[in-house]
Amino acid sequence: MMRRQKSSKYLTAPTRPVQIDRDRSISGILQKMEGAGFQARTLADAHNLWIEMLSDNTTIFMGLAGALISSGMRRLLAYLIKNHYVDVVVSSGSNLFHDLHETLGRYHYQASSEMTDAELVEAGVGRMYDTLASEHEFREAEEWVGNFSNTVDHSRPYSTREFLHLLGRELSEIATEDGILTSSYKAKVPIFCPAIADSSIGVGIATSRIDRKNPFQFDVIQDIVENSQILARSVSTSVIYFGTGTPKSFLQQTEIAATLLKQSIRGHKYGIEIGIDLPPGGSTSGRSFEEAQTWGRVARDAKTISVLCDPTIAIPILATSLSQTGTKAIKSRRRPLFSFGRDLGVNFA
Repeated sequence: MMRRQKSSKYLTAPTRPVQIDRDRSISGILQKMEGAGFQARTLADAHNLWIEMLSDNTTIFMGLAGALISSGMRRLLAYLIKNHYVDVVVSSGSNLFHDLHETLGRYHYQASSEMTDAELVEAGVGRMYDTLASEHEFREAEEWVGNFSNTVDHSRPYSTREFLHLLGRELSEIATEDGILTSSYKAKVPIFCPAIADSSIGVGIATSRIDRKNPFQFDVIQDIVENSQILARSVSTSVIYFGTGTPKSFLQQTEIAATLLKQSIRGHKYGIEIGIDLPPGGSTSGRSFEEAQTWGRVARDAKTISVLCDPTIAIPILATSLSQTGTKAIKSRRRPLFSFGRDLGVNFA
């Protein structure tokens, strides 16, 4: 009898089997998943936490790693940016290059198990997991971005944020459909790419330097300065990571970098991370929110969710659900307003 009384303290919320959602509402499915367990519940919790971020007027940073664009996430991410479900983007260079590639009217393709890498090399086809692209078209995109970098003022270096804003403006003149770069330009959402040299964007600019003596240079330290300024002027900040890698590392240091402006370290107030290589992980970027608290990167009382799920599964569910549940919070939220130029200005609506 005593053991039964003790157990009743914990056995208070039974799981609720997920039922068929006949109205085909993604948000309705997520609501049902709140009563489930394992990653079904954490994905539903991530959706609710994202809504809480929007309602709390916190500045939301989104980190994008992995091959999200080639796997078909471009329209969904563009929607989140265009409609201000996030305020700042930090991306891997590969995602931005693949976005550029598709904005230029090119495609990524599905691979099949019958294809061998030897055959693909012979055919001039590149492979990213189970997606493909034309190596010739990639070289054309590299040449395009190299040529663009040769048209800007070479008397000074550029932050990746300024360069990517200008790149988005150039692409918006020819784009038939918005991606990350063009939607960020139109919505005035800054994009940072701390490892831009580790991508075909860097390759294209390097090739232009070799072939055309293009002296263009990046100032990646300015990216840190501008991120610190965004944080210092925000009441609170939140992070959403799709994958880990450099974008997560860069955003984890944002709070520490606030000391550049003599700000006390508060730590991110909210955090969502979604990936299949989450903690314990083997690298710093893969470490947990809990470890980040010891460095002040995440607030001690922060609300965080870690979802062990492929982002290409989570993004369609979350983005579609937010389009159904987040409009009220979007209309009423106080979000950062950015002014773009050599320096990034930030105020709040």
